[in-house]
Amino acid sequence: MNRKVWLCGLLVALSPLVSAATAEPPATAEFGRCMDRAAGVTVSMVDCIDAEAKRQDVLLNANYKQAVKRLSAQRQQSLLKAQRAWLAFRDAQCSFEYDPEGGTMAHVISADCFRSMTARRAEFLGTIEQ
Repeated sequence: MNRKVWLCGLLVALSPLVSAATAEPPATAEFGRCMDRAAGVTVSMVDCIDAEAKRQDVLLNANYKQAVKRLSAQRQQSLLKAQRAWLAFRDAQCSFEYDPEGGTMAHVISADCFRSMTARRAEFLGTIEQ
């Protein structure tokens, strides 16, 4: 097969993954309304983000429990190991994103890191079949 044709085929096959990785993380309608009401006020935005992070964490835990029920014992252990590693990564990454010299937006950025990573992981866990 021609290398260019193969490469084009690969790009077409991977494009949904790239779109998903760059798309906005899932969020509830309540989060959108809250952010609209926050009107760019930092404290209000952080409150909205924190509330949404809690909602996404509840969903993450529910999806994790459902995924575990569908997996073999060996895959359950593998998921547990992956989940623990992911939690450590999320916490470290979002802690890093809180730049103490970043001004008032540093807290917003760090909180939104936690929210968006949790939402994406909850979504992923909801797709696990076997």
